Amino acid sequence: MADAELEEIRRARLAQLQQQQGGSRGAGGESQDEQRRQAEAERRSAILNQILEPEAADRLGRIRLVKESRAIDVENRLIMLAQTGQIRQKVTEEQLKELLNAIAENQRKDEEEHKIVISRRKGGWDDDDDLLDL
Repeated sequence: MADAELEEIRRARLAQLQQQQGGSRGAGGESQDEQRRQAEAERRSAILNQILEPEAADRLGRIRLVKESRAIDVENRLIMLAQTGQIRQKVTEEQLKELLNAIAENQRKDEEEHKIVISRRKGGWDDDDDLLDL
């Protein structure tokens, strides 16, 4: 059932892209871009509605209110997992929490790898030492 719906979404998207390539890209280009963004948002929303339980979708919505970039990261990961067939049933709120913790831990590791540590030597020369010699 979910595979059939995903295939239907893919066919609709392919038809839309073919139609846009056939048209000229003149003054209506901005509206085509907006339509493309809206179609992409609808596609993402449809996939997320298929793979998330209502409680998990609510939690993701609350995360979006606080930090939209984190919500987008989680959505991208969920969509990727769904497209590769790694999600076999709807994602529960607990599973979403585990995914959030894993993403947060990965981000912390990335930040630690890029951290710059400055260590200063003690007992070295200091400009204030010159004032004491007067």
